[in-house]
Amino acid sequence: MNIWIAIAATAVGCYAVKLIGLLVPAGVLERPLVRRLAALLPVALLAALTAQHTFADGRALVLDAKAAGLAAAAVALVLRAPFLLVVAAAVVVTAGVRAMAG
Repeated sequence: MNIWIAIAATAVGCYAVKLIGLLVPAGVLERPLVRRLAALLPVALLAALTAQHTFADGRALVLDAKAAGLAAAAVALVLRAPFLLVVAAAVVVTAGVRAMAG
């Protein structure tokens, strides 16, 4: 039963956040600082999620095939490769390291 309470609380929270976003006056959204933060926030959240998923296993720091794949993707980005090539490089390197590690 506790899981349904958590699901209901999450649904109400998501609805409340959406409603609060709709109630913000348009003048606030037009400010340059707000526009800049709105542009940078998704990138920061995605970077944090990627780092947490790549390097964390519970409470321990893990350096495994996912870290090698992320490094390959970073190198491809630095070389200004197209997005699909970046993803392909990460996949190939991760699979290769996993295959070699057994």
